[in-house]
Amino acid sequence: MKRRKAAIAAAGTLAAGALTAGLIAVPAASADTAAGGEGGSAAKRQSTSWKHGGAEAWGVRIAAARAARAGIDWKDCPEDWGLRAPVQCGWVTVPVDYAKPFGKTIKIAVDRAASTGSKRERQGSLVYNPGGPGGSGLFFPTRSTSRNPLWTKTAAAYDFVGFDPRGVGHSAPISCADPQEWAKGPKPDPVPDDEADKRAQRKRATEYADGCAERNDKAYLASLTTPNAARDLEVMRAALGDRKLNFLGVSYGTYMGAAYAELFPHRVRRMITDSAVNPSPRKIWYEVNLDQNVAFQTRWHDWQKWVAEHDDVYGLGDSAEKVQARWEKLRATAKKNPLGGVVGPEELLGFFQNAPYYDSYWPRVAAAWSAYAKGDQQPLIDAAGPDLSDVAGNKSAENGTAVYNAVECNDAKWPRDWKKWDRDNTRLHRDYPFLTWSNAWLNYPCAVWPVKQQRPLDIRARTAHPVLIVQATRDAATPYPGGVELHKRLKGSRLITERDAGSHGVTDLKNECINKRVEAYLLKGTVGAKDVTCGPHAAPEPQKSVKKATADAEAAAVPAVKQP
Repeated sequence: MKRRKAAIAAAGTLAAGALTAGLIAVPAASADTAAGGEGGSAAKRQSTSWKHGGAEAWGVRIAAARAARAGIDWKDCPEDWGLRAPVQCGWVTVPVDYAKPFGKTIKIAVDRAASTGSKRERQGSLVYNPGGPGGSGLFFPTRSTSRNPLWTKTAAAYDFVGFDPRGVGHSAPISCADPQEWAKGPKPDPVPDDEADKRAQRKRATEYADGCAERNDKAYLASLTTPNAARDLEVMRAALGDRKLNFLGVSYGTYMGAAYAELFPHRVRRMITDSAVNPSPRKIWYEVNLDQNVAFQTRWHDWQKWVAEHDDVYGLGDSAEKVQARWEKLRATAKKNPLGGVVGPEELLGFFQNAPYYDSYWPRVAAAWSAYAKGDQQPLIDAAGPDLSDVAGNKSAENGTAVYNAVECNDAKWPRDWKKWDRDNTRLHRDYPFLTWSNAWLNYPCAVWPVKQQRPLDIRARTAHPVLIVQATRDAATPYPGGVELHKRLKGSRLITERDAGSHGVTDLKNECINKRVEAYLLKGTVGAKDVTCGPHAAPEPQKSVKKATADAEAAAVPAVKQP
């Protein structure tokens, strides 16, 4: 998932790998654009509708029928959204509570880039979610308008549709703290020295949870759940005029897609889940986050080895052990005397954890650190420190964290006993210190969450068309077993594994073995006779210039990791 702090897309360079299975061509479906059409047998529709509760099921049908009649009034996007023509924007109205479809409503912000092909080529809309919870997908249509070569053929067949999920960005956004105060640094070191530090961190997290209740309507706050996000997708599908849903979900977006598959299996036309959250109810969400801590340590070591291999460029140590020792020294220095007065251990972690997330950030993080080691602190301060002049960015970042907490805290029952949190994270920190305590404090609002917590969906579905799952074996944010578990739970699905790779978000990377299968699936519905294992994409090239490395990372369309 995008895990709270993570960002969402990814990019890389070519490295084709070995294939292990032939392909079966499935006839391409027609455009399927009869708005509100059901598809499938009446018996199947009825059993699906009632499987997860009559009130919400009927509420979705009512809201979807209403949306199909209304459609979307596409217009030029508001100037301050930063989306230029030919991208268009619009709104879809959804109920706050699907059990009360005639009650309060909110508007979901959506945008699109119309398909570039002929009317005959068009297959419908491809809806995208980048992860989070709390991530905006409004940038997705630019993959079409920028003529990204990985997506050119797909853009001819589909309208590329992005949206802000409920609570995010322009879709009735929530906030749990003053964004400018929240952005200030340095924050306390997440690794506690003693019990007093732990009490202080728990107090901060409790205040944040209280702020969520105080600054938002409580009923609306409670509505921010993954099942409701899936229901919103169903209403969007109807508003777009598509009989079935075509969906690409990355990170947390995979869990949103899996929830949709569980609630509306007959509506799935194409669905790709890229870098999957482990959907087991036992894992959602407390254990998912514990598993992340182990995986992040592994990928952190991968990056350190890469830095050591390019010691001639960065000068940070010619072994992973020396790079780690230098990291510990940097961290201790920033704790004693925050860099620029604003960058302490937590701010450093907020920047450095981009490297375990995305290979495209490897050169950027290494270059800023190298400059610091050679006497120039400013690039590291600029990259890791807060920017209080960026009011809009700080507002967006705090909103993302607020939605992250709201959705994960609402979705499942979290441990309330501090002793369990303390025991689990103390144990993990011994062997996996890079992220463990920072992750714990980000999630601790869920231990004191002021809204009733739900039980996770038990996802076990057979969809109208097989789901395609793409997963890297060394992914830090969504560890590989999550993709395997999702594969087991979505009957008939296919799994593409990227071996010996770990950049989060695989489908936007250059890897011919994966790219051609993703394209064939979207264009023709093609799935493999068996699961496929591909080799890794190419590792990034070192870049000594901070300016060039930063530009390269930004060109890869990978947003910086959010600060907690």
